[in-house]
Amino acid sequence: MDTEILVVGAGPAGLAVAAALIDRGRRPLVIEKAAQVGASWRAHYDRLHLHTVKELSALPGMPFPAADPRYVPRQRVVDYLDAYAARAGIAPRFGGDATAIVPAPGGGWRTTTRDGDEIRSRVVVVTTGANNVPFVPTIEGEASFAGEILHSRGYRNAAPFKGRRVLVVGMGNTGAEIALDLAEQGVAVALSVRSPVNVVYRDVLGRPTQRTTLLLWRLPTALGDALARWLCDVTVGDLGRYGLRRSAISPLCELREHGHTAVIDVGTLARIKAGEIAVYAGIRRLHSEGAEFVDGRRAPLDAIVLATGYRSGIAALFPASAVPLDESGLPSEPIGRGALAGAYFVGFDMRQPGTLRTIAGEAGIVATAICAAEGASASAAR
Repeated sequence: MDTEILVVGAGPAGLAVAAALIDRGRRPLVIEKAAQVGASWRAHYDRLHLHTVKELSALPGMPFPAADPRYVPRQRVVDYLDAYAARAGIAPRFGGDATAIVPAPGGGWRTTTRDGDEIRSRVVVVTTGANNVPFVPTIEGEASFAGEILHSRGYRNAAPFKGRRVLVVGMGNTGAEIALDLAEQGVAVALSVRSPVNVVYRDVLGRPTQRTTLLLWRLPTALGDALARWLCDVTVGDLGRYGLRRSAISPLCELREHGHTAVIDVGTLARIKAGEIAVYAGIRRLHSEGAEFVDGRRAPLDAIVLATGYRSGIAALFPASAVPLDESGLPSEPIGRGALAGAYFVGFDMRQPGTLRTIAGEAGIVATAICAAEGASASAAR
């Protein structure tokens, strides 16, 4: 099968790029390994809401419905993505799980799918995202643990954990919110937090922290960082007494330099302060009935949820090409150059405030670049 432009993935990034190309008169082929668009959003835990305001989270050309709340719930995001694809006329080829993208003889790219199909295209746009492959660390003694261990991708709600003692490993946004979900349903839950964290409230005095972040982002770097740290001091304060160490750098610096988003608190801190969510250090080893932590404490456990994040899998997807990656294993720029000319990467920039907002901007940039390159090629051929 041949196509001029191939878009790999039909999540928010893939849909945004496809819509931007259609607006410019192009008709890309979109492949998606799942059976529906927005597969990751369909698989997220039930209580998830956007942590960013809906006005700054919409894809190009279509705002969220006025009736949706400021922070859109998971199912409404799924509904929005369905409506977006329908409105743009995007009809992905489902079940197309790309396993390798290699340079094609004579130019362009050859994409192989898990079912053995080969798709040759002049352009390939990869939108599979930063959260593509669950990262499951090896824990000493895990084979002896008598309870259940699952990655957070497999968590939906607290119902299966009622009456059990649960440890959530990792306090990013996913780990913090899963711990909150369990605590709200009366489950005995604890967090294992290995590294220092930055925590910010989702709203302060009714103002979304995302909007404040964008204001600080525009200031000179040193001033923005200082103000961000001061705001953490006056709103969240010192969490050391609750077992949480604060990062040595500001939330803005952590995002800008390392691509790590601060924990956007929606109630977890209150449960920690009330003693409803215990906080432990990193795990040293597991034993049959629970865990021993690096500070020597032990806890009996029935289940462990690994909120340990994901990997992009980009390096494996391009076995014959060296994709420039940042320290998190994500493509460092959206437009491929040199040997990667004709390859584009959207949805991997984690160093900006608001992933969906960043995707909306990148989609237009990449679509424009593809059309410009197409025009240059046509002129050269003449």
